[in-house]
Amino acid sequence: MNNLLKFCLGAGVVLAMHSCATHYQMTNISRTRLVVDSRYDARPDAEAARFLLPYTQKVDSVMGPAIATVAHDMEAVRPESNLSNLLSDILVWASKQYGEDPVMGIYNMGGIRAALLHGKVTYGDVLAIAPFENKICFLTLTGEQLLKLFGQIAARGGEGVSHGTELVISSDGKLLSARLHGKEIVPEASYRIATIDYLAQGNDGMTAFKEGTHLVAPSEEENNTRFIITNYFKEKNAKGETISAKVEGRIRIEELKN
Repeated sequence: MNNLLKFCLGAGVVLAMHSCATHYQMTNISRTRLVVDSRYDARPDAEAARFLLPYTQKVDSVMGPAIATVAHDMEAVRPESNLSNLLSDILVWASKQYGEDPVMGIYNMGGIRAALLHGKVTYGDVLAIAPFENKICFLTLTGEQLLKLFGQIAARGGEGVSHGTELVISSDGKLLSARLHGKEIVPEASYRIATIDYLAQGNDGMTAFKEGTHLVAPSEEENNTRFIITNYFKEKNAKGETISAKVEGRIRIEELKN
């Protein structure tokens, strides 16, 4: 071991021992605000730009290429929206790759972090919509548990639900009625659901998910929702189809009758 390395290791030990024995006390707090806006674009730092160039080129090569075309603007709003409908339908679409046949998909509004704008869509756009490490998963709920889940969705004012779901909720968050593919929910029946692991853990107020059974939750990175969404977009693009979705009455708000 050379002398420099010995010195560094020794100094580190001394500092660690000293920090453990020393008690610090905060005496004051000060803060300032640094505004980062377009003024910085007027005089870019040439050295910083040169340093970032190879990384910028790499990022742009991944994020920049168009993967599909969006027919119209889409956003996620409660109780129902075109974008939340689309993402919920994509979960059902992807289920065949896992040997699953769910009766519905559920995607939370809070997990949709950006809108889709009319025109070309890139992988960067998909990443903006689904930036989290959420992965697709499948579980089974009884009809009774599913009605409880629908009640929790009603209390939140709506979430993303797939085609064939018909929920009627009140303006104060009560579930008034629920149907799946034109049929009433049977309390004793079993219903296979496609969702994301974050919700399957009972987050976003949907605690009924924790009562689910026969959970299938693939952990590999390719099961991340952004890759699943990307695959859907690429398939549509390969067929020459544009990305589209509409509000169709999956979740409707009605006033309670006296």
